[in-house]
Amino acid sequence: MTKKLSLYFILLSMLAACSEDSDFPGAIGSFDSNSGGNPAIIITSEQYNTIVENPFISVSEEAISTFSIDADGGAYGNMRRFLEQGQIPPSDAIRTEELINYFNYNYAEPNTHDPISLEGEVSDCPWNKDHKLMRIGIKGEHMEKADYPASNIVFLIDISGSMSSTNKLPLLKEGIKLMVEELTPEDRISIVTYASNPGTALPPTAGDDKEAIIRAVDRLSSGGSTNGEGGIKTAYELAEESFIPGGNNRIIMGTDGDFNVGISSEDELIELIEEEREKGIFLTVIGLGQGNLKEGRMEQLADNGNGTYEYIDDLDQARKVFVEEYNKFFTVAKDVKVQVEFNPQFVSEYRLIGYENRVLETEDFDDDQKDAGEIGAGQSITALYELRTIENAAHNISAFDIDFRYKQPDGDVSQLMNLRVLNSTNTFTEATDRHQFAAAVASFGLLLRDSQYKGDATYEDVKKWAAESISYDPFGYKRDFLDLVDLAR
Repeated sequence: MTKKLSLYFILLSMLAACSEDSDFPGAIGSFDSNSGGNPAIIITSEQYNTIVENPFISVSEEAISTFSIDADGGAYGNMRRFLEQGQIPPSDAIRTEELINYFNYNYAEPNTHDPISLEGEVSDCPWNKDHKLMRIGIKGEHMEKADYPASNIVFLIDISGSMSSTNKLPLLKEGIKLMVEELTPEDRISIVTYASNPGTALPPTAGDDKEAIIRAVDRLSSGGSTNGEGGIKTAYELAEESFIPGGNNRIIMGTDGDFNVGISSEDELIELIEEEREKGIFLTVIGLGQGNLKEGRMEQLADNGNGTYEYIDDLDQARKVFVEEYNKFFTVAKDVKVQVEFNPQFVSEYRLIGYENRVLETEDFDDDQKDAGEIGAGQSITALYELRTIENAAHNISAFDIDFRYKQPDGDVSQLMNLRVLNSTNTFTEATDRHQFAAAVASFGLLLRDSQYKGDATYEDVKKWAAESISYDPFGYKRDFLDLVDLAR
């Protein structure tokens, strides 16, 4: 390395250390090697919470694994943003379960009184031929648009100075306009803004008064500091005033997460959100932009506010969130937990892939006070375990028993479901398309993270597995995934 290049790296580390957000784990600075001529240093204060991957656990020591589902898709859009800019994302930006759950796997509809369906599958593990791969599939019941309950939606929009970039507030405004077309006369829409102080840009307005809503959106402009605390409190107050019993009461927050007035620490903001969620109001957080993105903070706000986190990097992603998957705004089950008990006659060790910040204690499963994830109408959730198995284990024995708990959207008492999965001799190529595609996306995440568990897979393998297992793909998201694999490679 030349002295000049070494100096750039020294400056980079010094400036990153001196940034106002350097106390956040995962704050990054990046080196642009494609700038031509002299290297250009890009100093950022993006924040990602540290991820320590789940290890293999011995069944003889702990046969039960418990976790909360995660319906977020934010990590996928953020990952795509990095790749399209010519960079491999920071490893802490890769939440593998969110990459997997970006896609709809067309699981079977519920055929009981429960609002979710369950399935399980086992095959050889494609990135380690000595291991097995187990998949758990969950789907929220489909809901026809005519059957959607009335919505009370409060948009909580960050209009501070940091939101002025074209990929922040202007992009969010275009996304909201797309969503306006989905609204009905029974819906009520409000807009709360926050910068130095919170304000109401649109009082509760009927969903069919689209011109008034769009005029209010068009008037939004950015400037000032960021009082996230004040905005959150105002939005919940307005949502509570317009509360629709039995309806879809939800706050949709659009921000880069860079709060700098009032409460700004992640722990204090989470505590505030936890207090507000008791009002029966769900929270969706939309992340935007780059450079000062506080991604870990936004993901945790959504997780603790009975909601989901999405990241919008372009207008196509805005259309996915606000139009093509509008059904996900309608929660059909909340506080969904999964508990797996492994049969020591079949499994010697197991590893949950992803869900690192969703792992629960065994006793949390039966505790209805313990918060967990939500699932929207028609949404599919997938979880994968990598298994080390007992040699010559009997075929068709029970490999594991899986229990599920969920609550109705307005309920406080959980309901119990269960599923038994048998040992299988299926090779990976004999598995279902949805199993193979989920595995391909998981392997992609492991490669991007340069995980110690990535096995012997390559990007070429990932593309092959994904390309050969695309069946259900109504909007072309799975085809687009192939292009991202090429970019990463």
